[in-house]
Amino acid sequence: MIPYGRQSISQDDIDAVVSVLQSDFLTQGPQVPAFEKAVSDYVGAKHALAVNSATSALHIACLALGLREGDRLWTTPVTFVASANCGLYCGAQVDFVDIDPKTYNLCPLALESKLEHAKQAGTLPKVLVAVHLCGQPCDMAAISRLAVKYGFKVIEDASHAIGGKYKDDFIGRGRYSDITVFSFHPVKIITTAEGGMALTNCDQLAERMALLRSHGITRDAALMTQKPDGPWYYQQIDLGYNYRMTELQAALGVSQMTRLGDFISRRHELAAVYNQELVSLPITLPWQHPDGYSGLHLYVIRLELDKLNKSHVEVFEELRERGLGVNLHYIPVHLQPYYQDLGFNPGDFPLAERYYREAISIPMFHGMTDDEQACVIEILREVLSA
Repeated sequence: MIPYGRQSISQDDIDAVVSVLQSDFLTQGPQVPAFEKAVSDYVGAKHALAVNSATSALHIACLALGLREGDRLWTTPVTFVASANCGLYCGAQVDFVDIDPKTYNLCPLALESKLEHAKQAGTLPKVLVAVHLCGQPCDMAAISRLAVKYGFKVIEDASHAIGGKYKDDFIGRGRYSDITVFSFHPVKIITTAEGGMALTNCDQLAERMALLRSHGITRDAALMTQKPDGPWYYQQIDLGYNYRMTELQAALGVSQMTRLGDFISRRHELAAVYNQELVSLPITLPWQHPDGYSGLHLYVIRLELDKLNKSHVEVFEELRERGLGVNLHYIPVHLQPYYQDLGFNPGDFPLAERYYREAISIPMFHGMTDDEQACVIEILREVLSA
């Protein structure tokens, strides 16, 4: 089986983790800040805070921005559920904005229209989570202009996008948003096994997220309500969480960062071959906006079902039977039973739902060989031409 994604672990990665196992620190030692510095230096952000998952990063990002009960968070329906759930964790209401039919990201035109209606109704969002699906950045300049006009905060969910660029800046630079979140899940572009990171250029947001990721505890005397009892002293000054990243994860991340450029370059090589070899098939290939340089976490094709004598599920199952570990990213969040219980219904976001009826993620990862890709292409031709 050729999977849709796979981590790339080198001997240097293994040595880095073993070195931590042989050290005095398994958690909260020098590797966590080293990883944070490696990422912040790479993308050009002032602050980076490593946590145990991108979901945790989204949660503390929302909390740091003041999202609470009675507020609203908007995001795209075509994303993993975490992009929306982070709003529910804060007690906020969640809503969605339909996608752009070419990029599959949240559509700025649909966003502007929905914002205008929300302004009249008094239901504007406090936070927007802009998801860079597959690694392609959203139109952040347009989103930023709307954020200023309508007064909401912006989180970039860049779980798919480390190493990508928007308008020549690395994603994570934060020029058009308040906070950016990365994921380091095993199938992402770099991995820490599990893990995430929140980046910001705001000192206050960074301080708040640092507090929230570690139980709301501080050892900073300036933040305490009394003079410390001694050098051992700490205070819990807020209700936080145990969202910290371990030294083992961070050491792997530091090592992986040294190969990030190679990971992205190889993904672009593979995508270029797919773009050339699959163009004649009854599918829509990914379109890249000229303002962006995608991290290419995923390569998604869309079936032109009116040109096929097979259904979406039949093609998917046949590809699986032929040894391709294809997947589908994602089931629109508003179609999940939990969200339908909140009042969402099929038909609410038609472009997202059409995408779901046609999309298939095909194999693409750094360690994919030319022979494996040739096999994928041959199987696709056979299945989609039959």
